[in-house]
Amino acid sequence: MAEREGFEPSRELPPYILSRDALSTTQPSLRECYDTIFDILQPMKPTDKLTDHFRLVKQQKAALEKLNITTLQDLLFHFPNRYEDVGAARRIIDINGDEIVTVYGELSNLEKKLAWKTKRYMVDATLSDATGSIGIKWFNQPYAAKMFEHVKYVKVTGKPTGKSKMYFANPTIHPMPSLPEMESPAELFSVYPESRGITSRWMYHTIHRLLEEGVHEEIEDIIPKSILKKYKLPSISSALVWVHTPQKKKDAFSSRKRFSFEEVFLIQVAHQKNRYESTQLKAPHVSADEDAAQSYVDALPYTPTKAQTHSIKTILEDFKRNFPMSRLLEGDVGSGKTTVAAATMYSIARGSIESKKYANPQVAYMVPTEILAKQQFAGLIEAFEHSPIPIGLITGSGCRKFPSKVNPKESTKISRAQLSKWVKNGEIPIVVGTHALISKNVVFENLAYVIIDEQHRFGTKQRKKLAQKDGSAPHLLSMTATPIPRTLALTIYGDLDLSILDEKPKGRKEIQTKVVPPKQRDEVYTAVRSELLNGRQAYVICPRIDEPDPDKALALRVKSVKAEAKRLQDGPFSDYVVDILHGKMTPKEKEEVMDRFENKEVDILIATSVVEVGVNVPNATMIIIEGAERFGLSQLHQLRGRVQRSSYQPYCYLFSDTKTQTSLDRLKALEKNSDGFALAEEDLKLRGAGQLAGMQQWGVSDMGMEALQNLKMVEAARNEATKLIERDPGLKKHELIAERIQEKLSDLHME
Repeated sequence: MAEREGFEPSRELPPYILSRDALSTTQPSLRECYDTIFDILQPMKPTDKLTDHFRLVKQQKAALEKLNITTLQDLLFHFPNRYEDVGAARRIIDINGDEIVTVYGELSNLEKKLAWKTKRYMVDATLSDATGSIGIKWFNQPYAAKMFEHVKYVKVTGKPTGKSKMYFANPTIHPMPSLPEMESPAELFSVYPESRGITSRWMYHTIHRLLEEGVHEEIEDIIPKSILKKYKLPSISSALVWVHTPQKKKDAFSSRKRFSFEEVFLIQVAHQKNRYESTQLKAPHVSADEDAAQSYVDALPYTPTKAQTHSIKTILEDFKRNFPMSRLLEGDVGSGKTTVAAATMYSIARGSIESKKYANPQVAYMVPTEILAKQQFAGLIEAFEHSPIPIGLITGSGCRKFPSKVNPKESTKISRAQLSKWVKNGEIPIVVGTHALISKNVVFENLAYVIIDEQHRFGTKQRKKLAQKDGSAPHLLSMTATPIPRTLALTIYGDLDLSILDEKPKGRKEIQTKVVPPKQRDEVYTAVRSELLNGRQAYVICPRIDEPDPDKALALRVKSVKAEAKRLQDGPFSDYVVDILHGKMTPKEKEEVMDRFENKEVDILIATSVVEVGVNVPNATMIIIEGAERFGLSQLHQLRGRVQRSSYQPYCYLFSDTKTQTSLDRLKALEKNSDGFALAEEDLKLRGAGQLAGMQQWGVSDMGMEALQNLKMVEAARNEATKLIERDPGLKKHELIAERIQEKLSDLHME
């Protein structure tokens, strides 16, 4: 047989890929035997599916899918959301009745009954551990029987009472996945985020099994060893052990610090790679007219702030570089971002393309809504009144051009085809519009400068789409009126240079903000009527458009635009004109409502947060925000900024019926503070980064969010990412990082 052709006695047997389900049986003894055989033949690897090694019922599979856990590695990276401290726990045999103690045990004998004397409901139960048992009684809490009906292991904290026999009365109880080993030196017990069908207990035991099998040791470390050593971060294998089975708090902190750094580091590498790619693009050879920018500034009816002047100068300097500018202009409500944008776009539009004799550069000014596009179009016509310049407007509902041939001081409606033709010929130097401005249907002859106002990201791919025939890509200025904490700005906008407007133009009064409980509503309505009599106008913001379905048990019971408009019109403001504005209206309907409001034909505008961005009606000096606790601090600050558009005294009333102290503290912060940047920092502490600037869409975990409150960590991650890209811009020497970025952060630039 050994002489048979092709037979190689020394050749290893091929590996067998087995499925645990293939060894299924209904007999428990055989199933246990099969499982043992399977584990011997099939070693665990990080990329293996959980179903290859663990029997999962339908509900467990659905729950794991919801948590995006399919492989063993996925489960290892499902981190505890908290740790139970078992270091101070007592055994039942050791407790006495004169102090508050914590006991871990098994809950049993749960029974609801009527008390003999008071005839009130009470619930009895027994708590047991290896040393004994003690009773638990809930008085006037009949729901406790239902709440703990299916709970087996618990952590109980309270002060035992009773003369002949001790028991816990209405103690604090937390369900546990299993009982901690009290003899173990470990002080912390991991508790995991659950989903219906998967318990923290299952997570705890399954992850321990993976660690025992050494699965974590086969995962390749994505962070270079030099960086781990420099910042004293544990390796991936050590960090996985410490995050799941910490012996002490220091271990848990160290592991979480490492994973926080890793997430921010990967985001920064992606940003720095994008930044490098942008520097490889060729900038248009544009000569900006700095005298034109100065003439615009000189014509302003007020003196610009130092921050505005500095930002204009910085942007004009950026135009001189041989690669496209990538800059974020960040400023609080009313800080004058539009002034900076107008001055710089005017200098470009009045300049020239050096490589094309007499050719005028073009500017695209992109805004998030049609309302804002029309508002900015009108604002630019007024801004350049001292030296008019052709301006186009492109929106979904129509196009306009300034100046009109009939009346040079006004704009005129024009067909999309005609305006597109003039834009393509380079005859219109400034074009305002929504995101449709960068669609393939709009072609620019000499696009040199793109300004993005709020809610838009603009990556390398979009810029390449707008590249000119000579291969040059336009300069980019992204603007946001949402103050962002520095750590968040460095993370979200890591590929952009940052200019901050931290001053407000003189002459604007501080907004008087007041948190209003339900019983003080009428007082506010009286104050609003007083201002309306003086000729002012008001906004009322509601969390939803329509009333909730009364048959829906979980529907939010909050004020709606339509119902509130009817209530106010029929009630406290029957002598005034009330109108509505919301996102479901057509662009034409929105425009008509805003025109009536701006022309003072409407006294009170009931709206959703659609007015949050950029809406500018100087005569509107009051804003009431219903259900204020449902908005973040930064959004509330944005909303109240709508009434700080003139020299009149502005007012903001935050209506809330919340009884939660945390929510009240957040709202009270608005009463005391008018600085958007300080409020953003407060919001980051209270709500987390996931609620700010759309961070959830980045796929950043809760642990990654922790890093965003640590400026030194973010700066360190940014510095290391910058150095890495300088050495290896294509990430050819760091393939693992390149793969992870491609997998997890492919939508980082909204491309």
